Amino acid sequence: MEEIKIVLNEKEIPCAWYNIVADLPFQIPAGINPQTRKPLGKDDLRAIFPEQLIEQEISRKKWIAIPGHVRDIYRLWRPTPLRRARNLEKYLKVKSRIYYKDESVSPTGSHKTNTAVAQAFYNKQAGIKRLTTETGAGQWGAALSFACSMFSLGCRIYMVKVSFHQKPFRKSLMHIWGSEVIASPSEFSESGRQILRHDPHCQGSLGIAISEAVEEAVKRKDTNYSLGSVLNHVLLHQTVIGLETKRQLKLAGEAPDYLIACVGGGSNFGGFVFPFVKEKLQKGTLKIIAVEPTACPSLTKGKYAYDFGDTGGLTPLLKMFTLGHKFIPPGIHAGGLRYHGCSPLVSALRYKGIIESVAYHQLEVFKAAVLFAKLEGIVPAPETAHAVKAAIDIALKNSRRPRCIVLNFSGHGLLDLSAYDKFLNGELKNYAYPLCEIKKALNDLPLA
Repeated sequence: MEEIKIVLNEKEIPCAWYNIVADLPFQIPAGINPQTRKPLGKDDLRAIFPEQLIEQEISRKKWIAIPGHVRDIYRLWRPTPLRRARNLEKYLKVKSRIYYKDESVSPTGSHKTNTAVAQAFYNKQAGIKRLTTETGAGQWGAALSFACSMFSLGCRIYMVKVSFHQKPFRKSLMHIWGSEVIASPSEFSESGRQILRHDPHCQGSLGIAISEAVEEAVKRKDTNYSLGSVLNHVLLHQTVIGLETKRQLKLAGEAPDYLIACVGGGSNFGGFVFPFVKEKLQKGTLKIIAVEPTACPSLTKGKYAYDFGDTGGLTPLLKMFTLGHKFIPPGIHAGGLRYHGCSPLVSALRYKGIIESVAYHQLEVFKAAVLFAKLEGIVPAPETAHAVKAAIDIALKNSRRPRCIVLNFSGHGLLDLSAYDKFLNGELKNYAYPLCEIKKALNDLPLA
């Protein structure tokens, strides 16, 4: 019998995170201080990040050791299994082998916990008492809440208002681990108040929630800001996913032809594919696919330019694919993918043609997710379902050719069941690509 899950032992949890910057044959454009218009320096980041994370953000070292305390907490769920979707293969009648790296087994149900634990650890070491952050669908908010409870840190989470109401049980998770959860935009920050004065019924965006969280962190000495995606150090911590996957594929005697992951800010995608990029650069045959929603297609339809990471213009300027920092995406249920931009590292790989991107409508994504759940027994998060849809399409396209297709199953959807109810009841709809809104938002690029 062929194994349907490849499992490592705890001793095989990676001892170091992999820094892709060390292996790239080109420079990543530096961040810019929006006030001075000069390249970002360490002093620009000290108001919201501890020194160790700042060092990781700018590091060119190939390997950065994982602290023992962080690795001990990782042992609660790592290594995660690599599973083969044999039932899906049979149903599709394809020759391809489809594998998925199951990050849903973490305490919070997603990959986000990998960086949450690391960030909480370094902030605790630095003497910080509280963290603030944003969250879309709630996966990141739950992960940081869990991590803060591990290190006895306070936590306030600004949750995008549309998801605050769509996903109440993610909010419950955050409360269980001791966090305060605020619907964003809110009256708790000047950024939020400005938005509400302009649009009292605003349903929010990740960019707005980031502005609120950063504003609070800047104003309080005992508080730092923690980010769930986009920046280099966040994607660095996620590389435990790809490092384990490489080892598991080797044990299975496989070499991947396709690597697939959903993309919002880029954390699960980067963590999954970065350890394979050097191989892609050397051999060129591996295809790496980033999957987005058509309602917020930053890599597929965005502009590669310097932009703010938040709506209020409080963050540094980053060179990335962006739809414009003032763009507010439609209220799709894949709340973790409702971000106007994408990681500078992932954006650079897309700009150089090293990775590809595709975008799907909401209804076709949910249809693929329900099929996967029926066949494999795991309900994907709406974000993860984008990668599932792409894997199915690629397998069908290569139906007569044996291909090794590997996707990152970034999280489960057991707290997204209200969205599935709406899909099954015919209450969900697709959102047209908001071209006019994006054009309007791109007119406000700060260096345009």
